[in-house]
Order: sequence, then C-alpha cells, then structure tokens
Amino acid sequence: MIFARDKSQMCNNLLQFAHVYAYGREHGRHVLSMRFSYKYPYFRIRYTKHTSFVLYLVAKVLAALRILPTASYRDGCDPAALERIVERHRNVVVAGWNVRYYDLFLKYRDEICSLFEIDAAYTLPVQAKMRVLDEEKGVRLGLHIRRGDYAQWADGRYFYDDATYAAFVRGFARLHPGETVHVYLATNDPAVTEEAFCRILQENAVEGEAQPRVHLLGGTPPEDLYMLSQCDALIGPPSTFTLVAAMYRDIPLCRMDQARADALSKEDFKKFDYWFRRIV
Repeated sequence: MIFARDKSQMCNNLLQFAHVYAYGREHGRHVLSMRFSYKYPYFRIRYTKHTSFVLYLVAKVLAALRILPTASYRDGCDPAALERIVERHRNVVVAGWNVRYYDLFLKYRDEICSLFEIDAAYTLPVQAKMRVLDEEKGVRLGLHIRRGDYAQWADGRYFYDDATYAAFVRGFARLHPGETVHVYLATNDPAVTEEAFCRILQENAVEGEAQPRVHLLGGTPPEDLYMLSQCDALIGPPSTFTLVAAMYRDIPLCRMDQARADALSKEDFKKFDYWFRRIV
C-alpha cells in the first residue's frame, strides 16, 4: 500500500494524490489518500475500498514512529532515489508536493476525475441555481477571485484588485460579441459582492458593449469548484483550484500570470494538459 500524504489545501492535495495514484495504477499498487479519508469528504473517493480513516490513523502513527518508511518529495529532492524507496517497500508513505508523474496522470485522467466526482449534496443545489440565473442562454465564464493567502504567497504577485479582474472579464466579453456572458464568481474574499463588481465592470466599459451578468452564489469550496467546472471558460490567477475545475471537462483556462488584459485573445485560453505541466 502507498499512503499519499500532504499538508496543503484541497486541490493541491487532490493533484498530489492523483500523481501518486497514477503511479500506483501503472505498477499494480494500491494507493490510499490520507487527506481525503477524513479532511475533504466531498468526493466519491471517500467511498472507495482503500480510503479509510482507520488506515489513515494506522499509517500516521507508524510513519511518526518511523516504522513505515517515507519518501518525501520536497524541494531539491532526488525523484529517482525516492522512487527506488517506493519500489523497495510494500508499504510506504509518499509525502510532498513535488511528486510528479505527468504522463501517467494523463493516462489515468478519466479514472482520477471519476474518483473526484463531487457528491450530489454539493452539485445539485448549484445546478438548480445556475439553471435559474442563466435562463437566457449564453456563455458561462467562471472567474476565480483569489485573495486571502495570496497577499503573501509569491510576494503578493497575484493579489489582483477588482479592476484587474474586471478588465479580464471585459476582454473575454469582447471575444464573444452578440452573446450574453454570465460571469460566475468564486472567491475567498467576503468583501466581494455582485453589485460592487458590476459597478467596476461599468466604469471602463465601451459604449454599446453588452454588460456581462455577474452571479455570486457564495458557495462552499466543493460547490464553487463544481460551479467553475460547469462553465465554458475560466479565468483566474495561478491556482490549483481553477486547474482542477478545468480538469473535469477540459475547460479552456486563461491564467492571469500578469495584471494585463488589453490584448486578450482566444489563444490565451488553453486546455488542462497545457497548464497542468506549468503549475506555478
């Protein structure tokens, strides 16, 4: 058994586990996610045979006592040496963000998406709300406004203000003339409101352009993840949250690597496998 362990947030954990799962799937090894057995009970994986809180506790204790060996994929690690550790031991913990099996991940991507299908308790309410809000058919844009920890992460490089996000939305709307653009907001900033964001959109709008319709459902993390996954395109700063949302249906994603949207084009929206190999 390979026990996949990390200490980061939900979608970082999901991607880290998925790399380990893909390795195990290719080599006939069972893989248990230590985080999804108890901390994030939103996905189908929690009901699978090898996802168990009891096994999680046993592995945690044995790893702490150093009875169970650990391959730690930290910064500066030697992946080949760590893989040899995994190969040598029947039971082993794989920890750390830097475990990477890109090709195997993509090979087993459908299985991974199935394991992380979001429970109906979170998806059905979102489906009902989205049906009502965009009754007038158009194009759905999922916008991830990330604040909170982004004030410090990467020296605040991706801590964008509302005006920057609005500029990207207007750039997207110009790529879809004549269509109603429904903007679905996912954010960890409680100060963001539909009304305030609409006002900012209008401030620099070009006369005659249709105003995008802004929707803030204020959902839980799994609800917002599902909401984004049901959109036709995504925009957001570098984040595994939008990356995972794009994964489910290979939704085109425009990653905001810099605060400019003056020349936004369809080529800026790339599929999951492109951004997947370029995680910041």
